[in-house]
Amino acid sequence: MKKMNVGVVGATGMVGQRFLTLLEDHPYFEVTALAASARSAGQTYEEAVGGRWKMKTPMPEKYKKMIVLDAENIEEMGKLCSFVFCAVNMKKDEIKALEEKYARAEIPVVSNNSAHRWTEDVPMVIPEINPEHLEVIAAQRARLGTKRGFIAVKPNCSIQSYVPALTPLLKFKPTLIVATTYQAISGAGKTFNEWPEMIDNVIPYIGGEEEKSEQEPLRVWGKVEDGKIAPAAAPLITTQCIRVPVTDGHTAAVFVKFENKPTKEEILDAWKNFRGQPQELELPHAPAQFVTYFEEDNRPQAALDRDIYGGMGVTVGRLREDVAGSCFDYKFVGLSHNTLRGAAGGAVLIAELLYRRGYFD
Repeated sequence: MKKMNVGVVGATGMVGQRFLTLLEDHPYFEVTALAASARSAGQTYEEAVGGRWKMKTPMPEKYKKMIVLDAENIEEMGKLCSFVFCAVNMKKDEIKALEEKYARAEIPVVSNNSAHRWTEDVPMVIPEINPEHLEVIAAQRARLGTKRGFIAVKPNCSIQSYVPALTPLLKFKPTLIVATTYQAISGAGKTFNEWPEMIDNVIPYIGGEEEKSEQEPLRVWGKVEDGKIAPAAAPLITTQCIRVPVTDGHTAAVFVKFENKPTKEEILDAWKNFRGQPQELELPHAPAQFVTYFEEDNRPQAALDRDIYGGMGVTVGRLREDVAGSCFDYKFVGLSHNTLRGAAGGAVLIAELLYRRGYFD
């Protein structure tokens, strides 16, 4: 199989670094272009990153001497790659404009950024849950005037600690969901060396995160109608998002009320048998088991379970009936790796699905 050439825009940041570790030996894709801000352009990747390499594994040798391009140099990027991953740190309107420039230049964009998550004809995808949303790309191409270019995005990292567990339960018609997420510092692109005030500390606010956590699941659960994604009208979701002193892994404590209350056995069976197109197609980064349930009272734990299936699986535990039965039927705890399933890994899985479905042709 001939590999497809790909570029990483925003390659020097934490998510960009994660992209490169995931793509180092990828069976479908070969990284042939790296781009970042103008101040990094012209340097080798090793020089541009300097002492800011944040991954636990060493910087791959194959990228060290690659020359970093200006992210705005779309013409040169187009000569070197067939599509790009985007993980830039810019203002939202600037990101929207940059990603559309790539798409209009017939360079598809798989984005880790939030800028286009609510653009009506841009699919926001968790591949196991809503792959049918990719159908909206045809309408997006018509709007952009492109034959090949488009933008696809992944959702917020925090919702992937609970939306995968809730999705197979939608058949029981949940009406009210309360979720409190306990989010790792890597979600802010930080390490403890850079953010020492997070040691022995909890911050009960993450700007904009609660709005995303309450609204983005409804878009993921929505439908394609007339070339647009129409968000689901229900269930009602309310959240709190808290920053905790954990390196990687977002944990969620979830309470659910159902219109048709399932048994505990029905919930466990739904989780065990939840599969999607990534599993059916055996995509390289697809976890063999999307949702894994732990019977132990003290699981899942970030340190023990965030790396399940290479960080691409979602873990759940502590499922039990709620004592406030008039308010909630069940409660459980979920966990996902925020920079793998929740960020770069989720975007790579989207690209693998797009590749196999022919959207890059």
